[in-house]
Amino acid sequence: MAVLEVRDLEVSFGPIKILRGVSFDLEAGRTLGIVGESGCGKSMTGFAIMGMLIPPGRVSAGSIKLNGEELVGKSPRAMESVRGKRIALVMQDPFTSLNPMMRVGDQIAEVLILHQKMARDAARKRAVELLDQVGVPAPESSAGKYPHQMSGGQRQRVVIAMAFACKPEVLIADEPTTALDVTLQAQILRLIRELKEKEGTAVMMISHDIGVIGSLASRIAVFYAGKIVESGPSKEVLFNPVHPYTRALLEALPRAGAERLESIPGQPPDFSKLPPGCAFEPRCKHRVEACLQDPALEADASGRSAACWRRRDLAADLKVL
Repeated sequence: MAVLEVRDLEVSFGPIKILRGVSFDLEAGRTLGIVGESGCGKSMTGFAIMGMLIPPGRVSAGSIKLNGEELVGKSPRAMESVRGKRIALVMQDPFTSLNPMMRVGDQIAEVLILHQKMARDAARKRAVELLDQVGVPAPESSAGKYPHQMSGGQRQRVVIAMAFACKPEVLIADEPTTALDVTLQAQILRLIRELKEKEGTAVMMISHDIGVIGSLASRIAVFYAGKIVESGPSKEVLFNPVHPYTRALLEALPRAGAERLESIPGQPPDFSKLPPGCAFEPRCKHRVEACLQDPALEADASGRSAACWRRRDLAADLKVL
């Protein structure tokens, strides 16, 4: 049974739909990668699951179940017992999650006091253990530091320690390595993988970088204009894509010996002025008349789904060697 089940999720800001019927499952100990250009609805999905949409944003339709328990419709107070304890969030900028006026050890301890009802002394001791577990150097003295006294990589490790403090069922990692250099990116991704395997946590990794996603995720969901346009096992999506948008993302990756980077023509769509059919149709070099109608997300026998009228006749041409 999936730990997290999302069905037909819609998120609206007034009359404008930002998420348009998103569905996926996430199992314990597995990682789902969510990838797409900026503004496609990736982070909005995470915020909807966390109950962190800022009005006028709201879940206007659909279901979000955590181990069978419906989260849509829960009161803000009820969601407080879910956030941080059962579902945790790691964001791109650790300053978004850390209080600049509190020592990092105290911030981790507060999570344990709130959700685990630990005594303060025990929580502080556990905070030091968690800092050590995530590889923060000199954890005991580091616990007494303020966020501005730590490097970006160390701050991100603190945020990860906070996220795993209560052994959540689901971790949502929203661009957790974007602000870090390549070496630190690899370290943070390895840390998330190790903690996931140790604790059995289900991870939802959100990124615009399909290469980062491919290094960690067992399944990938490709978002475009608030919808999933392709999903499936990582190897299938990365090495045998069947949607032109997935192919375009892969072609935009830096390649050794390439004289220039490929780019996707045109601009991401305006959610208030979406085309009547496939949202990618204006930018797609494979478009045909049928694309003026919106294709459904259809699954095949391999467990891979794609929303493209030409998925079958383009599949051979879209292979990546």
